[in-house]
Amino acid sequence: MSCHAPGARSNTGAGAALADDGADGPQGAAAPLVALAGNPNVGKSTLFNALTGAHQRVGNWPGKTVAVAQGDWRGVLPDGRRLRVADLPGSYSLLPDSPDEELVRDVLSAPPGARPAVVVFALDAANPARNLYLLSQVLDTGIPVVVALTMTDVAARRGSAPDPRALSRELALPVVVVEGRTGTGLDLLADAVTDALRAPATAAATDPGWATGSPVEAELAPLVRAAEAVHHPYPARWLAVSLLCAEEPPAAPEPLTALARAAAARLAAPDEEADDDTADAGADAELLIAEARYAWAHRVIARATPTGARPRPTLTDRVDRLLLSRSFGIPFFLAVMWGVFEATTTLAKPLQDGLGDFVSGPVGSGATRLLEAASAPDWLTGLLVDGLINGVGQLLTFVPLMIIMFALLALLEDSGYFARAAFVADRLMRTLRLPGRAFLPLVVGFGCNVPAFASTRILSRRSHRLLVGMLIPYMSCTARLAVYVMIAGIFFGSNSGTVVFGLYVGSVLLVVGMGLLLRPLLFKDMREEPLVLELPPYRLPTLRVTGAQVWQKLAAFLRTAGGIIVATAAAVWLLMAIPAGAAAGPDGAGGFGNVAVEQSVFGRVTEAVAPVVAPAGFGDWHATAALGTGLIAKEGVISTLAQTYSAQEEGGPVLRNSLRATFTQSSGGHPEAAALAFLVFVLAYTPCMATLAAQRAEIGTRLTLIGFGLQLAAAWLLATGVFQLARLVW
Repeated sequence: MSCHAPGARSNTGAGAALADDGADGPQGAAAPLVALAGNPNVGKSTLFNALTGAHQRVGNWPGKTVAVAQGDWRGVLPDGRRLRVADLPGSYSLLPDSPDEELVRDVLSAPPGARPAVVVFALDAANPARNLYLLSQVLDTGIPVVVALTMTDVAARRGSAPDPRALSRELALPVVVVEGRTGTGLDLLADAVTDALRAPATAAATDPGWATGSPVEAELAPLVRAAEAVHHPYPARWLAVSLLCAEEPPAAPEPLTALARAAAARLAAPDEEADDDTADAGADAELLIAEARYAWAHRVIARATPTGARPRPTLTDRVDRLLLSRSFGIPFFLAVMWGVFEATTTLAKPLQDGLGDFVSGPVGSGATRLLEAASAPDWLTGLLVDGLINGVGQLLTFVPLMIIMFALLALLEDSGYFARAAFVADRLMRTLRLPGRAFLPLVVGFGCNVPAFASTRILSRRSHRLLVGMLIPYMSCTARLAVYVMIAGIFFGSNSGTVVFGLYVGSVLLVVGMGLLLRPLLFKDMREEPLVLELPPYRLPTLRVTGAQVWQKLAAFLRTAGGIIVATAAAVWLLMAIPAGAAAGPDGAGGFGNVAVEQSVFGRVTEAVAPVVAPAGFGDWHATAALGTGLIAKEGVISTLAQTYSAQEEGGPVLRNSLRATFTQSSGGHPEAAALAFLVFVLAYTPCMATLAAQRAEIGTRLTLIGFGLQLAAAWLLATGVFQLARLVW
């Protein structure tokens, strides 16, 4: 551990972030900001969700590229003002090793008018030592702190639960036992935060006491007094400690910097004549400070834990011995994921079929009758029925699929198992010289590739972030899942769940293969680093938490997909309504809105591209049209297929029979092989335009363009290879 703070920086971003977004109270008073801080996996985000409910938003912190969840904690202040709550990224230290930790440091060390009014520090009762190390650094900032003691049930089962009253006495801070999953203790936490806001001078300890009894104490006290006497934008004690470490210290007046160098030199050589230029002074002071913090943490734990308490193995410990073992960990993980996809496709199929029949039947025919009764022109009927209803309606049939999928994944996450995936994947990641935690952004990519790019900021090395940013587009997102389920259901019947699972396994293998290709070409200097990750205990998932996660993800999916699909469906219909060249006949026959799809601009362009993918077995304009709109968003694949076939045929199961007939013809009688190749192409090629934009923001234009070319090349090569091999079987 270390205590240094990087060099001079502007606090403009943090200060701007704390500016209120409007008048909140009766007199328009600004809403105080409460920052939730703590180590990763201590229940901080669960607590945030419990405090803010639906009144939350996620966006980049002003002046930063790090996304932070913020929300409103209502009904806390007597004067009617709301509290703003920010869920800061999990951090192990105020030493920034990543953009996430850099944000935490900047927010907590901001000038007095810009920093949070109160910090609610989530402290894991089951693993307090590492938590207290970070708490000692937070206390150095002088911000009033309220400790939210989490995971007390886990600590009790281990036989090492600290006494909250004794812990409060030792820390000289309010300590509140909370359970974000059930809402226990939230009222008491609100009272403690309100008290801290009323009397901030007494809520913040001027001397946290971690240096007591350490050689650092004698040098730190006068340095703090000197820091209080000169003008600078930082908390005095935090600045004094940072200067004492002497490694890339923040900008400070020269007299104060000189005092810090002299103090660090005395700590480095206490029995010799101090030398202001001692090379190892900062390193020695840094080690002494880290030792003092940990010694303080262990003193606090010893005094706050009942006498005779001995930690004992819990059910989590016993289960982890099996699920994280080398021989059983990966097979179990694969079995769990196979079960998820099998259950998703099996349970969702009857719901999808019923919703699809409803959209294509009563909804479509009803809309047609209404438009005919209103004497609407043919082009308007075509746009609304063939374009929007068929295109968007086909996508909506996948809402049951999304609900089931999100629910199952939320259950795995809420139970604590998903966090184990990083440990299970650690050996796999090391083949790419990536840390095990690099698997976490990739796992996020299973949901959506766009936020997965933001998740790369948990990685400390830039080369790691760049390589993972190149690999994320190969992770199968939920938009691709809708395409997988539709195609697999048509061509593979009862085996569709296994096919979808195989595609997800193929996605991981593709990530590994592309990583092995890219690392020696673009990232030759990459070095391995050990995996350090806190694992939450196993818990029974709660209906409230699971339901909230499902709703948030489903709403985000529909918001994103809805606008894209409406625009795409309208654009596709417009291109299908415009005749290509001589297609327009006399007397308006074959004119706008009255032209065969094959004779439209859309049909001619997609037909011209079709020969490119003919070696993959789906060289038909329907398929290339769907892949083209899939570049905008993968949901467009479904809506485009629905539109192109509905414009040609009346009645019947449009996609099932028509798509099977198309692939049978284009593949020379091997429709299953062509369908599998089509799915592989969807897996490997560019997910969507939003992914490209997010990728460019994280890794730059050059690497994004290289990645885009590699995705198209990999998709064509893999799809062609799969078809040529599979047609020997089917």
